[in-house]
Amino acid sequence: MITFGGKVILLDIEGTVSPLAFVHEVMFPYARQRAGAYLNTHWGTAVMGRLASDAGVARFASPAEAEAAVLRWMDADAKVTGLKQLQGLIWEEGFKNGELRSRIFEDVPHALAGWCRQGREIRIYSSGSVHAQKLFFAHTKRGNLTAHFSGYYDTTTGSKREAASYAAIAADCGLETKEILFVSDVVEELNAARNAGMLTALALRPGNAAAPPNDHPALTSFSDIVLT
Repeated sequence: MITFGGKVILLDIEGTVSPLAFVHEVMFPYARQRAGAYLNTHWGTAVMGRLASDAGVARFASPAEAEAAVLRWMDADAKVTGLKQLQGLIWEEGFKNGELRSRIFEDVPHALAGWCRQGREIRIYSSGSVHAQKLFFAHTKRGNLTAHFSGYYDTTTGSKREAASYAAIAADCGLETKEILFVSDVVEELNAARNAGMLTALALRPGNAAAPPNDHPALTSFSDIVLT
């Protein structure tokens, strides 16, 4: 059990709220298969400028050149802001037409509702864009869960492996970092959060890779978090 008497629970998504398999075997391939067509259809839109900036060029010569850069980033699982924005826009189409429905762990909806009833704020910090995060939670197989969340953060806040990002999140919450519990399946992210002063919990979910040696308290279900 992990006891927490603070005010905000900050959650990762992949491997914490949702199975890694859903993200990596459903959502990522969905965006990859549709990236070329989306870039062709939306050539000249704002996301194209962000992609070009991330690639270090003034503009792409063609949609095909942009797609090549996008696929390289996807192959490298790069946390590139423009890529995450593009994926979010493609997923939006999938969520709206019913082709995508987010899969979450069974304990999640009950835990979110209980934490809110007990007066805690719940926020999300994911490498996926804020737009994609909101879509993800609005279209789950357990319904629209967005009413439970008070805030969302993505790579525009900073790298999830840098302590400064967690300090920035605490500042945005108007809290000291010690009032926030961060839950993730990635030890390097937890290390950064703890270095900033947050409390941490390592998510040991089905399908997650074995964690390297660490001293973070672990949980297998959100029911392992006891609020005081």
